[in-house]
Amino acid sequence: MPAPGPYGAGPFGAGHAGPPPPQGYWYRPPQPPPGPTLWERLSQDGAGSRILAWIGGVVTLAGVVLLLVLAIQRGYLGPLPRVLLGAGLGLVLAGIGAVLHRSPAARTGAYALAATGVAVLYLDVVAAASLYHFLPAWGGLVVGLAVTAGGVAVAGLWGSQLFAVFVVVCCAVSAPIITGGFDTLLLSFLLVLLLGTTPVQLAKRWAGLLLAAGLPPVVACVINIGIAEQLGGDATTTAVLAGVTSGIVILLATATALRRPGDDFALVMLCVGPVPGMLAPLLLPRLGAAILPAVVGTLLVGVWVLGRRTALPRAFALTAGGIGALAFLQATATAFDDDARAIAFLAEATIVAVLAVRIRLAAALVPSALFGFIGFVLALSYSARPDVVARPPRWLLGTGDAVTLGLTGVVLAAAAIVLCWAAFRLGVFSAEEHAPHGWIPAGLIALYGSTAALLAVGLLVSPDRDGFLLGHVLVTVSWTVGALVLLLRGIDSVPTRVAGLSLVVAALAKLVLFDLSSLDGMARVAAFLVAGLVLLAAGARYAKLVAARNPTR
Repeated sequence: MPAPGPYGAGPFGAGHAGPPPPQGYWYRPPQPPPGPTLWERLSQDGAGSRILAWIGGVVTLAGVVLLLVLAIQRGYLGPLPRVLLGAGLGLVLAGIGAVLHRSPAARTGAYALAATGVAVLYLDVVAAASLYHFLPAWGGLVVGLAVTAGGVAVAGLWGSQLFAVFVVVCCAVSAPIITGGFDTLLLSFLLVLLLGTTPVQLAKRWAGLLLAAGLPPVVACVINIGIAEQLGGDATTTAVLAGVTSGIVILLATATALRRPGDDFALVMLCVGPVPGMLAPLLLPRLGAAILPAVVGTLLVGVWVLGRRTALPRAFALTAGGIGALAFLQATATAFDDDARAIAFLAEATIVAVLAVRIRLAAALVPSALFGFIGFVLALSYSARPDVVARPPRWLLGTGDAVTLGLTGVVLAAAAIVLCWAAFRLGVFSAEEHAPHGWIPAGLIALYGSTAALLAVGLLVSPDRDGFLLGHVLVTVSWTVGALVLLLRGIDSVPTRVAGLSLVVAALAKLVLFDLSSLDGMARVAAFLVAGLVLLAAGARYAKLVAARNPTR
């Protein structure tokens, strides 16, 4: 008989009747048995009574809606009797449900009756505030919040998610019929539904309640934005309410993800939550249309930063960061015109790349590269077009245009260099394998940007052909000086030495292919003389340094 194991009776420890389960890449833990199918659920005893009870609740709610709204056409009762009758019916149904809940055998009917009663009370409040104006708007919202929170709290106490979902869905579907369409008051009542369900949803971890309460305000916002011009209401109020809706849904989705990391519905709500705030700028002038998505983007980036400090799921945090980048992209594209837009995108790309290195997050280079690519395309399409850089201007260039060209060139070169540097610092590129391939495109873009910046200097001195020629002389000279600096600093660094030699080749190619044909007069002479002297000095100095390092040769 084998000796007891170190953890108790038996050779494998306490409670083990045999060897431990096999481990390895081929091992799959036993899967839980599949749940009952829909047909099996419908075939169970009592399924018919449950279905009848909940269908009865839906029909009862339809009758209440007819009482509150459609009875106006026939003159049934007066407004006040309708509201009082609806309130009395809701209280009676909720009370009967509470009494029946004491008996375990009658709880199915109790859930349906109580849920119907709560929904009737909520819709009665909506009618009193929006249809008959017995309550001010703020008073109706406060009472509606109290009814929702109380009803869903009862559902949480009874442990019935179906109760809570029934109340929310029925109220969200019926409320537009009572208010007569999608307006700001309806959006406010739907937000009240969402806020009233939040404590129980988080406490009970009911994923279905999150989706049922979160989608209606988002959908209503989108519809309201689409028909805002037809309604003729206050576009600013509609846009602000849409932004508030986005903020509430994003915060609620984040709280849910912290509470339930494996809840996929939280990720769904994070994706749909920003939609109202990113569509509402269609209703606003430029300043407001830029501020609103920027606020949404700031909130999403805050969620992304929070994911690095808490147990927020990685996929959730990265999704928040990606959507936040899109929101900032929208805000930037809205706030700036064509030329300034390129500068803004390139500056943002540079800033994000620096921040990515500071916080050691390689994923942040994705939005940085996206902003940089868009800025690069816009720069080549507007202020730093190739024809502007390669051909003299046909008319006097204004100071503003020259400054824009110079700024575009500077931020373009900076973005290219910083992005490549960040990619190597964060390990996206291997310094041994990708150094030449990674720096070549960045270097070419930086050369183009520096060319545009130096050309702008010449055009600021003289906004005509003479300034253009002066700018290209400065470009050629700067390339040769840059090559000299790289060679002198690259004595011990192969990549730096290769970069210096490459810049020498680029300067010679520019001298032969561009300067010789495009420049004339003293500009051509100055370009060749200065570049030649710098290259002679570079060769002499470089040879002296090499000889000093190898005295035996």
